[in-house]
Amino acid sequence: MAHVHKLYEYDYNTGTIKLKNKKCSRCGSIMAHHLKPVERWACGKCGYTEFIETREKRK
Repeated sequence: MAHVHKLYEYDYNTGTIKLKNKKCSRCGSIMAHHLKPVERWACGKCGYTEFIETREKRK
């Protein structure tokens, strides 16, 4: 069973709902944030992946 309530945050003052994760630019699905082995955003539906470059690796 999915924990859908963990994907959104609700602002009680304004009554708005905001998605915590990014949406895939290719298919529009919600992307997963992975930290290991490399920090990245990945879409499980179409396979699109965005790698995040950290400051430590730039040196």
